[in-house]
Amino acid sequence: MSRFSFAKPLKFGFFDLEFTPSPLEFGIFEFGISTPYLCTMKNLRDCTLEELEKMMLEKGEPKFRAKQVYEWIWTKFAADIKDMSNLPKALREKLEAEYFIPKAKIHHSQFSSDGTIKNRLQLHDGYFVESVLIPTEKRMTACVSSQVGCSLACTFCATGYLPRKRNLDFDEIVDEVTSLNEQAMKHSGRHLTNIVFMGMGEPLLNYRNVLKAIERITAPDGLGMSPKRITVSTAGITKMIKQLGDDKVRFKLALSLHAANDAKRNEIMPINESNNIQSLIEALNYFYNATGNEITFEYILFKNFNDSIKDADELVKIYRQVPADLVNIIEYNPIENAKFQKPDDDKVELFMAYLASKRVNARLRVSRGKDIDAACGQLANVDRPATT
Repeated sequence: MSRFSFAKPLKFGFFDLEFTPSPLEFGIFEFGISTPYLCTMKNLRDCTLEELEKMMLEKGEPKFRAKQVYEWIWTKFAADIKDMSNLPKALREKLEAEYFIPKAKIHHSQFSSDGTIKNRLQLHDGYFVESVLIPTEKRMTACVSSQVGCSLACTFCATGYLPRKRNLDFDEIVDEVTSLNEQAMKHSGRHLTNIVFMGMGEPLLNYRNVLKAIERITAPDGLGMSPKRITVSTAGITKMIKQLGDDKVRFKLALSLHAANDAKRNEIMPINESNNIQSLIEALNYFYNATGNEITFEYILFKNFNDSIKDADELVKIYRQVPADLVNIIEYNPIENAKFQKPDDDKVELFMAYLASKRVNARLRVSRGKDIDAACGQLANVDRPATT
């Protein structure tokens, strides 16, 4: 039995739309919300334990069945209801008649010469997102996406040239993490140690789903990861940074700064026109005062744009106004659509030396996975043969 039935056109009076979508089109609305399930089937992973308990009682099943289903979903990360082998066949059939699990699955993977693995995941509505596994000697880091495409149009970022199609649902973000964790165990024999929301999309424009995903990732009956090992990176949405403070989140926050004055930041990050640097300084202080959580600045060096000593001095002044733990200086990774170049090594050394002379805790971060377009700013659902 098909999960989708569109025999008649769908009508939306408030949007004045009418059309008959195909199974892969039913989620392709760009209303700034997550995928609307325009079908009779419901996402089983949307159900809380309490809702599952109520459901079982209504179906004449013992209450403990709810816990079994919940464990299959969030401890065993089942991909299909039919896999729930300790449930009676009749119950599985009842569930399959009403619910499904929209599992995001690895479509294919690319392997870098430095050990980095880039995955393209296919979502249930046919869209793709990318996630990256970054192994180092001490860490096993998952870099995950939060949106299909991005609306912020940062000029140095490959994802910024893709139209934003939709937000990822919370369970799809969890799928990214669990698939990377399985991959880490398979190839390295180690579990994930860290998660960074630095993939495709702006996490704070998918606020509810990102926080709900982190709630599941850190839950004792889920992956049980410490929130202190999770970093959410933002291009700078002032209102939502303050909301993180109000919600007393426990994870780390990274601000993608990339320019230390408004004129230059406006040029490469249009979001700065409505969220200028001074407003971000105020929001970061609000966040820190509310949570005490670690704050990091991310700063990509672009040749002859933001790599001068004057730029470094402006960065120092911002750093001193925010209780930031670290400034990550990042080498630029070229993309097809952008004009930027990586600075010469001696220019980078001078920039870093100036920061050190001003007692700025700065680190030069070397990007990984460049040979498969998996490095910072390169995710765009583009294939490049791996060098192995």
